[in-house]
Amino acid sequence: MSDTTNTRAVVLGGSLAGLFAARVLADAYDEVLIVDRDVLVGAEGPRRSCPQGRHINGLLARGQLVMEELFPGITEELFADGVPTGDLAGDVRWYFNGKRVKQQHAGLVCVAASRPMLERHIRERTQVLSNVLFVEKHDILGLETTPDRSRVNGVRVQSLEEGGAEEVISADLVVDATGRGSRTPIWLEDLGYPRVKEDRKKIGLGYVTQHYRLLADPYHGDLSINPVASAKLPRGAIFTKTDGDRVELTTYGILGDHPPTDQAGLYAWVKSLAVPDIYDALQHAEPLDEPVAFRFPTTLRRRYEDMERLPDGLLVTGDAVCCFNPVYAQGMTVAALGALTIRDHLHSGAAPQPGQYFRDLARDVVDPPWQMTNTVDLGFPGVEGERTIAIRVQQAFLALVQKAASRDGTVTAAYMRTAGLVERPESLMRPAILLRILWKGLFGGKSATAPRQSNATGAPAKRKVPVG
Repeated sequence: MSDTTNTRAVVLGGSLAGLFAARVLADAYDEVLIVDRDVLVGAEGPRRSCPQGRHINGLLARGQLVMEELFPGITEELFADGVPTGDLAGDVRWYFNGKRVKQQHAGLVCVAASRPMLERHIRERTQVLSNVLFVEKHDILGLETTPDRSRVNGVRVQSLEEGGAEEVISADLVVDATGRGSRTPIWLEDLGYPRVKEDRKKIGLGYVTQHYRLLADPYHGDLSINPVASAKLPRGAIFTKTDGDRVELTTYGILGDHPPTDQAGLYAWVKSLAVPDIYDALQHAEPLDEPVAFRFPTTLRRRYEDMERLPDGLLVTGDAVCCFNPVYAQGMTVAALGALTIRDHLHSGAAPQPGQYFRDLARDVVDPPWQMTNTVDLGFPGVEGERTIAIRVQQAFLALVQKAASRDGTVTAAYMRTAGLVERPESLMRPAILLRILWKGLFGGKSATAPRQSNATGAPAKRKVPVG
């Protein structure tokens, strides 16, 4: 493919991470090409190369903010297309350890779109950018470099059409957004670079998804019903309204305890969850499709930030860098934040420096959710991993936060701001909210001293405690 412009960026992979990356690259390069094996333009249903598209994919509140920043007005476009919305803390019925948290609005916008719906809207907004082109139905074969292998200057591709020949697309920058199956680590080794270190943790997650039409409303104004798995019962579910006037159920279990895909077995599994809400609702629901399973054996983080040498002209983003436990719905939001990091490294027209990009990505984008979910995953006794004193302290504090949230909506709102990646976990240590967590988590908001002293009238003296 001939180079007809001054500068060109090539994005490998047309899923959400690739689309977000293409959006920021379009402001800095004369041409941006998105290469993918699938047909992208006009696609509406789940794509073959994105099997998780058949399951619930949550866009956290921070992800919604970034999406709106990159594509102004897109949130309202989604709502106008029938996507339900609500507040992550005020309109979602959360259960932790079988206890329902107090709901309180926190300004955390939920976009309850199915993955295909969300992808289609973002793709259509990307398509209208005049300098973005889609190279569909092409396999990605490898990288092209300068003779000394110090710079990536293109990518080798091959059309999947019959008789398709290998071609080289020249590029000033290549961004790998091909997901967990990224071949960049292999390509780098083939070019003589060190092996990329990887962190893996076996969680043995399995989940099943099915869509329904409800004949009665179990939500009573809520958007979703989410009983979260716990160490005592490592089974959970998300039962949410979504586009098309449908309800989407994804239910999961870890360490090989997976939901069945036969209808009767799935209903029995849902009945075993910590609360009866979803099972009761399914007694008044019409299945719209067959249950579909997905397996996620290990989390994965590639430590590009630790590489001593990297070629110029190559960046990696999204799941190709880090695959979180999907139960926590962090992947799409981290991909959006990764695009902002790419944008930060496109200043003054200078080519990004890969080493600095990966260090910033690790520190500002990946580290907080990775540490958060690692703490939660290691709360399940069967998950292998070192439980340091710091991890145990964090787990104890998290349990206290969740207990306090069952009694105090202000704590719920603060907790969900961290879960939604709007604020970092350290925000829960602010004096006003920390006092609420300790007071409601340890004492239930009641006096820690007994018995209460009586006042002059003989009635128990009321004791007021400042809670911020």
